[in-house]
Amino acid sequence: MSEEQKKSSPYAWYVVLLCMIAYIFSSIDRQLLAILIEPIKEDLQISDTQFSLLHGLAFSLFYATMGIPIARLADTRSRPLIISAGVFLWSMATVTTGIGRSFWQLFAARVGLGVGEAALSPAAYSMITDMFSKDKLGRALAVYSIGNFIGGGLSFLIGGAVIAAVGSMDVVAVPVFGNMQPWQVTFLIVGFPGMLLAILFGLTVTDPTRSAAGIKIEKASFGQTLKFIRANGKCFFAIYGGFTLCALALFGLMTWLPAFLGRNYGLKPGEIGLILGPIFLVANVGGVLASGLLTDYFEKKGYKDASMRAGMIGAIGLLLPAVLFCLMPSLTVTIIVIAIALFFASFPLATSATAMQLAAPPHMRAQVSAIFLFVNNLIGLAVGTTLIALITDYVFQNEASVGYSVAIVCGLAAFSAAIIIKSGLKPFAELSQRS
Repeated sequence: MSEEQKKSSPYAWYVVLLCMIAYIFSSIDRQLLAILIEPIKEDLQISDTQFSLLHGLAFSLFYATMGIPIARLADTRSRPLIISAGVFLWSMATVTTGIGRSFWQLFAARVGLGVGEAALSPAAYSMITDMFSKDKLGRALAVYSIGNFIGGGLSFLIGGAVIAAVGSMDVVAVPVFGNMQPWQVTFLIVGFPGMLLAILFGLTVTDPTRSAAGIKIEKASFGQTLKFIRANGKCFFAIYGGFTLCALALFGLMTWLPAFLGRNYGLKPGEIGLILGPIFLVANVGGVLASGLLTDYFEKKGYKDASMRAGMIGAIGLLLPAVLFCLMPSLTVTIIVIAIALFFASFPLATSATAMQLAAPPHMRAQVSAIFLFVNNLIGLAVGTTLIALITDYVFQNEASVGYSVAIVCGLAAFSAAIIIKSGLKPFAELSQRS
């Protein structure tokens, strides 16, 4: 099959599907820690701030920094091989998390998880963009992006189910590994299947030609990529700054909602998983798909800033529910408002990816994405989740006030994101027509 025949063909959608499944595994392995916050805190005797360092800093530090050199490889070497190696590495790190018995052992395992997952999105974004026409790219990247939230939902359902099944046991006897805590067993269960996916990906996916309008592309150095970003500073400030603040709000909600529900409504991890799992699967997945369709709709209507405009709508829609969810009078109403917040919080995931791929030249796409993920995770995940914990621990000095901390941080982030993205609509429209 020629490269032109592969574009938007069943094979291209097969590649998107495999990338989405990899993203599902990635999100399960990354997000599982949040549903297990209380048993891990109790077993290891750590604070909210220490937990936020495990969930945010440990993962994002190397996810962010390793993403740039890995993306450089993705712009010049086999992208399927890079993804396959990354999936195998982070799956091993997930298993290692289950073996950990101290704060620092879990910290080291989360670092390994970040290194492995850094291989996925820059290479996947670049590869998918080379396999789809511009008017179908929004949908393709949206389908890939929903893997993040399918995985997030499944992590809560799987984590909750395992804890419910073995949570009454003091220890669980596991062949080879010996006696383990129930939360440790959960990490083993979700870690091993990823290794099989890594093998399948490496054996069945070939790297598409990097091209634009049929012209072969030269390689770009990291310095050239930085120079391009600086030369188009207004556009990339809006993409990097605005969408990073959107991510900060999203990560803050996903990380601390389990603690909020447990501490304010007395729910156990299994009950929280049964509530948040379906919400992630419906609200977040629906938000990503809606944003992809909205981007393609704006594109067909002639908007040159389609992806940015759709992302801005998500930030605006997130503002009120992010602030109000912790003030609702009952659990039922709280869940409804949380679902609305997560629906809009998921809008920027696919739209930011589309915006980056259209703003960057083909030979810089993976590196531009990696720089975005560096900023996105270091600020959005590490700083955002830790800031919420610091406000809870040192301002309110009350664990039950975590909802107010989330509302303050996520509300300010959504408001600022909408303003910053709006400032980049015109610069993006101009740049995307040239790239």
